[in-house]
Amino acid sequence: DNSFVFCCFPAQANFAPYFYDNGASSTNGNMALFSLSEDTPVGSHVYTLNGTDPEGDFVTYGISFESSSRNFFSIDPNFGNITLIEELDREREDEIEAIISISDGINRVSEKVLILVTDANDEAPQFINTPYIILVPEDTPAGSSIFKVQALDKDTGSGGSVTYFLQNLHSNKFTMDRHSGVLRISVGATLDYEKSRTHFITVLAKDGGGRLRGDYVVFSATTTITINVDDVQDTAPIFVGTPYYGYVYEDSHPGSEILTVVAVDGDRGNPNMVLYNFVNGSDEAFRINETTGAISVVVSPSQLKKEVYELRVQVSEVSSSGVLAAQVSTTVTIRVVDLNNHPPTFYGENGLQNMFELTMYEHPSEGEILRGLRITVNDSDQGANAKFNLRLVGAGGIFRVVPQTVLNEAQVTIIVENSAAIDFEKIKLLTFKLLAVEVNTPEKFSSTADIVIHLLDTNDNVPKFSSDYYIARIPENSPGGSNVVAVAAMDPDSGLWGEVKYSIYGAGAELFLIHPSAGIIYTQPWAALDAEVTSKYNFYVKAEDTEGKYSLAEVFVTVLDVNDHSPEFDENIQETTMVLGTPVKIEATDHDAEEPNNVVDYSIMQAEPANVFDINESTGEIRLKAFVHSLDIIHNITKNRDCTWSVLVQAKDRGSPSFSTTAVLKIDILDETLHRGPMAAFLMQTKDNPMKAVGVLAGVIAIMVVITVFISTAMFWRNKKSNKILPIRRVIRKRPSPPSRTIRAEWLKFKRSHAGDKFAVKDELPNENHNNNSLMFTPPPTAPALPPPPTPIPKISPTEWTVPTVSGSLTPKHTRKLLKEKALESPVQSALVSELKQKFEKKAMDNKPYF
Repeated sequence: DNSFVFCCFPAQANFAPYFYDNGASSTNGNMALFSLSEDTPVGSHVYTLNGTDPEGDFVTYGISFESSSRNFFSIDPNFGNITLIEELDREREDEIEAIISISDGINRVSEKVLILVTDANDEAPQFINTPYIILVPEDTPAGSSIFKVQALDKDTGSGGSVTYFLQNLHSNKFTMDRHSGVLRISVGATLDYEKSRTHFITVLAKDGGGRLRGDYVVFSATTTITINVDDVQDTAPIFVGTPYYGYVYEDSHPGSEILTVVAVDGDRGNPNMVLYNFVNGSDEAFRINETTGAISVVVSPSQLKKEVYELRVQVSEVSSSGVLAAQVSTTVTIRVVDLNNHPPTFYGENGLQNMFELTMYEHPSEGEILRGLRITVNDSDQGANAKFNLRLVGAGGIFRVVPQTVLNEAQVTIIVENSAAIDFEKIKLLTFKLLAVEVNTPEKFSSTADIVIHLLDTNDNVPKFSSDYYIARIPENSPGGSNVVAVAAMDPDSGLWGEVKYSIYGAGAELFLIHPSAGIIYTQPWAALDAEVTSKYNFYVKAEDTEGKYSLAEVFVTVLDVNDHSPEFDENIQETTMVLGTPVKIEATDHDAEEPNNVVDYSIMQAEPANVFDINESTGEIRLKAFVHSLDIIHNITKNRDCTWSVLVQAKDRGSPSFSTTAVLKIDILDETLHRGPMAAFLMQTKDNPMKAVGVLAGVIAIMVVITVFISTAMFWRNKKSNKILPIRRVIRKRPSPPSRTIRAEWLKFKRSHAGDKFAVKDELPNENHNNNSLMFTPPPTAPALPPPPTPIPKISPTEWTVPTVSGSLTPKHTRKLLKEKALESPVQSALVSELKQKFEKKAMDNKPYF
C-alpha cells in the first residue's frame, strides 16, 4: 500500500522596498517637491534617491520618462545618484514628469514625481513689432505722446521686468517713460520739417537682473525708432528764379509764350497745388496759365502800346479741400524788342558785366542759392530770337543753373548741387563759365560770363595725429626737462581753426610735460626716472583746436636701463669656512633693471696662497683647484702657516661702462677627517678603493685575535704555575699603551710635518696605493735593540688638539711645540710594543710543550 505525505510549510512574505520621504528641502529621498534651477550645468549631481527594504535586501534604483519627453537625468542604479544630462530651459519646459523606482530584486515600487524647473535670468528682453517707424506731424504739441515701445522678457520675477531708457540723450527733443515705454515730445521742444525731416533715437530695454550660474547678471536690448516729421501747411509759396524778365519780339505772333514763372509751396513735404493769376498791369495784352505759370502775349506786337510792361503775378495755394490759402505775388517785366540782332548779354547790378565774383563759406547746404551772384541775362531781340539756353561749363556737377531756358531776359540763379566738393582744404578758388546760347536762331548767338567763387574756411576738420600711438625710449639717467618724443597733429583748417593745442593726461603722465604748440613731450624739471622703479609709462596726448574739436593718441614711454648700480656683496661675505671637497659660494646683487647691466661675473683678483682657488664666474662658487685634495698640499705651497688666508674677489657687471665691487673674503679651510679620527681619515682616503679598506680591516681583526690568544695563553700558564689566578689589575698594569693613541700620534706627526719632508721619504714600506695615511695600518716592525727605560707619555688633553686652517692655527704656540715632542716620542712607543711582543713570544716558546 503506497501512500504519500505532503508537508506544507508557510512561505515567508517578502515586503516591498520603499523610499524615504525627507521633505522638499532634502537632496536625498523620493524627490518629493524637488525643484532644480534651469541654469544647473549638465553633468551636475542633483539628487540621490534613498530608500530601504524591510528585509534589508540590497536595493537598486531607476528613473524613466514618458516616451514623448526627453531624458533629462541619468541614475546610478546602485547608489541612486541622479545626474543632469540634458540642458534645462524653464521658458520651454517648466516642469518635468519622471517615474522613479526602487527594487529589491523581487518587488519593484514606482512613483511618479513632478520636478519643478525654477527660473534663472537667462533671457534678454526682446522688442516686439519692430522696426519702429512713425510719422509725426511737425505741429504736434510739446508733451504729446507719439509712440509706445514694448519689449518682453520671458524670465519671471525681477529678471522678467523691463524698464526703458533713451540712449542718445544729447537729443533732448524726446523723453520716454521708463516703465510704460511711452515716447513723448519733450516739454518746450518742437518739430520743424524744414529743419530736420527725420529723427533717429535709440531705446534701451533692460531687465531687473537676476542670478545666472552663480553670478548676478542684467540683460538688455536696444532698438531704433525712426521718427519721420510730417510737413504741415505753415509756409507760403515761394517764387523760383525771380526777378522775371520777358521779351516780346516785333515778329512775335499772338499767343506766343514769353516766359514762365515758377512758384512752389513752401511746405515741401506735402505741397499743395498753386494757381497763378495777374493782379494788374497786363492791359489785356498778356495772359498767364493759372496752373503752369506760362505768360504769353495775346495781341500782335504792333498793337502793344508800351515798350515795357510791369505785370503783377500772384500765386495762391489751394488746399486739399479746394480752399485758397496763402498767397504771394511778384513782378514780371516784359519788354517789346525787335528782330534778332543781339546776342544774349549778362548784366550785373551796375550794368554790362562778364565776370562775377562771390565769396562764400565751404560746404554750403545742397540746394542753397548763391544769392551773392546777381546776374541778369538778356537778349534784346524779340520773340524766338530772344530765346536761349543757359548752362555751366567747367562746374563739374558742383552747381546747376536756373533757369536753363530763357526768353528775352532772366535773373540767373546758381544752386549748389554737390556740397562735399566745395572744400576749402582741397580748392580755395572755384572758376567756371556761364554760357548763354540762342536756341532757335540760325546765328546761334552766344555769350559767356566768368564766375569766380572765393571759398572761406570753416572749422570742419578735427586735428589728426600722424600716428595713433607713439613709442619713445629715454635713458633713466636723463636730466629733468629732457625731450622724450615729439607728436604731431594736423588740422587742415585755416587760421585759428587750424591751430592745434596739445595736452597730456592719464595715470602715467605725472612725470611729463608737453609743449602746447610744438607737441614736444619732455620730462618734468624735477623728474628723476628710474628703470628699477618704473620702466614703462603710457598716457594719452590730446590735440585740440580752438573750438574744442580734438583727437587722441596714446604714448608709450620705455625707460631704458642705464648701468648705474654697482654689484653689492652680501653682508656676511667677510668670513667663511670651506670643507675640503666642498665649494663655498659668494653672491652679489646688481639692482639694475635689465640685462646685461644686472648680470654679475665673479673673479679672484688676488689670493694668498696663489693658484689654490678657482671661482665659477657665473655662480660665484669658490673651490680648491683639482690638485688640492689635502691641507698638506696647501702647506707645501706656502711656508707661512700663521697668516690669515684671504681672497680678494671681484663682482663685475656686464654693463657699459662696467661697474665692479671687490671684497676681501677670509676662508678657513677644514679637513673633516680631523674631526672623525684616524680611522675616518683612512676611510676617506680609501673611498675610491673600498677593497683596500676591507683588506686592512680584516688584517687588523686577525692581529687582534692573535694578540688575544697570546695574552690568554700566557695568563693561563702563569696562573697554573702559581696555583692561583692573579688579579686582573696586574694584567692591566702590564698592558702596553693603547695602539690607537700611538696610531693617532703617528698620524698627527705625519700631518704636521713639512710637505717637503713628506715627499722626501724613501725608506718607507711599499704602498701600492701610494696613500700616505696607510702608515697607520702597517704591521709592527721587528723588535729593535732594547731601548733605555721609557719615559712616561704625557696625557694629551682634548682641548690641545688643533684644527689646521689656511688662516693659521687658533691654538697657542706651546701646543705646536708639545705636538713636536709627541711626534719625536712616537718611536719609543713603537719600541715598547715590540718589547712586549718579544716577551709574549718567549713565554710561548717556554710553554710550548703544554700546547
